[in-house]
Amino acid sequence: MDLALRRRFFAEEIEAVVRLRSAALVDAFATVPREQFLRPGPWTVLSHAADTFAPGAQQGVGTMLTADADPSRIYHNIAVAIDPDRQLFNGQPGTLGAWIDLLDLARGARVLHVGAGLGYYTAVMAECVGPAGRVVAYEADADLAADARRNLASRPWVEARHGDAAGAIDGPFDAIVVNAGVTHPLDGWLDALADGGRMILPITGTMPAMGSTLGKGVVLLVTKRGDRWAARVVNVVAVYSAVGIRDERLNERVGRALMGGPPQWTAVSDLRRDAHDAGDACWLHLPHCCFTMTR
Repeated sequence: MDLALRRRFFAEEIEAVVRLRSAALVDAFATVPREQFLRPGPWTVLSHAADTFAPGAQQGVGTMLTADADPSRIYHNIAVAIDPDRQLFNGQPGTLGAWIDLLDLARGARVLHVGAGLGYYTAVMAECVGPAGRVVAYEADADLAADARRNLASRPWVEARHGDAAGAIDGPFDAIVVNAGVTHPLDGWLDALADGGRMILPITGTMPAMGSTLGKGVVLLVTKRGDRWAARVVNVVAVYSAVGIRDERLNERVGRALMGGPPQWTAVSDLRRDAHDAGDACWLHLPHCCFTMTR
């Protein structure tokens, strides 16, 4: 199959599997060459069919090597390794696509991407907002950030930066995607979100059995509405932990909140930043904000 047709089939398969609403996002998946945002193949991919007893395999998910370096091998709803030794993957398109779809990206929108890796999903979002838009991408790993900058050079409306996005950010942004597990939203992200803007925020806890690089938790969609931030949990996630911006003193608190299970997660309705005591309506109380539940 011609590679352009393969990409279109891939995009429409993602659209069908996760019910993408945005035609622009489907077109972006059909346009951006994923192989240009990966290391040279053959590629290590996550696979439920792999040997789950192999060293490093976790919870029924293992890895396998593609048969060759044919780019068609990675146009499936699979995560592809950026650095297998660190368990660092270019995420599953269905998962990231569903998150991006929730942002309702329009032409000309301003996007902040934290945890850009080699830039593939940065490029997908850049195609959604077009040259009239703006995308700022942060990557904490210096080598990955340098490669992302080269990979994204053909899109002058995209700026790839080396850093953890913890400092001052020149917003505002209509959309923010945090593509790594954090213990809390940074004040700078909340301040940079434009009125009506949306943020994808994975809140995760780490466990000794998973090591320090991976965490489990929930993904929240946070929407700024005037001086309030609406929030709701959209799904559960296992994701690479953010570097440099987690507060490990909060890890136990996040773990306890997650132990409440779906009945508590689905009741999350707001993110509060005003001073108040943690009470029965607080799902996760943090130093500078609190996720509250519907009373």
